[in-house]
Amino acid sequence: MADQLKVSGSGAPFSSVEQAVLDAHLIIMGALHPRRVETKRLDSGTLILLGAGEVFWPALKASPEWKDGQSDPVDRWSKRVINDLANELGARAYYPFGGPPYAPFIDWALKSGRTFSSPVGALVHDSVGMMISFRGALHFASEFPIPKPISTSPCTDCPAPCASACPVGALNSDSFYNVDACHDYLNTDAGQTCMSGGCLARLACPLSAGSKRKAEQSAHHMRAFHPS
Repeated sequence: MADQLKVSGSGAPFSSVEQAVLDAHLIIMGALHPRRVETKRLDSGTLILLGAGEVFWPALKASPEWKDGQSDPVDRWSKRVINDLANELGARAYYPFGGPPYAPFIDWALKSGRTFSSPVGALVHDSVGMMISFRGALHFASEFPIPKPISTSPCTDCPAPCASACPVGALNSDSFYNVDACHDYLNTDAGQTCMSGGCLARLACPLSAGSKRKAEQSAHHMRAFHPS
């Protein structure tokens, strides 16, 4: 398979890349041609954005990174798995962690035509809603055909339940994100609902159900965001 997918100039079929990504327990969350959409840092080739889908969490929990008891199991798993993908497919790997400097994932995501700014400022994705978790990206030197994005924000015709879901208005459509108010609320007994199940504003997005994220996965991310 590796010989078929390497892209040293001739290109690789998107479907083959997608299958390799799925086999690695990740999903493709966007694809773009940097030359055509003027992305930051890159100006040619094909960029594939990788994220956490339904099968990510079970794969992580079965991994050595999760079982060794060391810190940052999600990032360490992501780096190992995506480095292996990059070597297999003949691409260069990028990650949203490990900086500074940091790769411009927000710019890449917005330029992909599948991720948009929500009414509360947080990013929203066309299939996983506001439960976005970019784990990395693959950059191919060659430019090959990719699926056409939806381009129109799913928030356009949405009543924006995300804007009123936060009990303390930490995520809202006026000031977007009040970080201090969020952390203060998470320190209260009432805030343990968010700590154990995930951010209520993000969960309120109708598209977030598409992530099929388990509560324990959200709890893990919440503990990383708000250590006790």
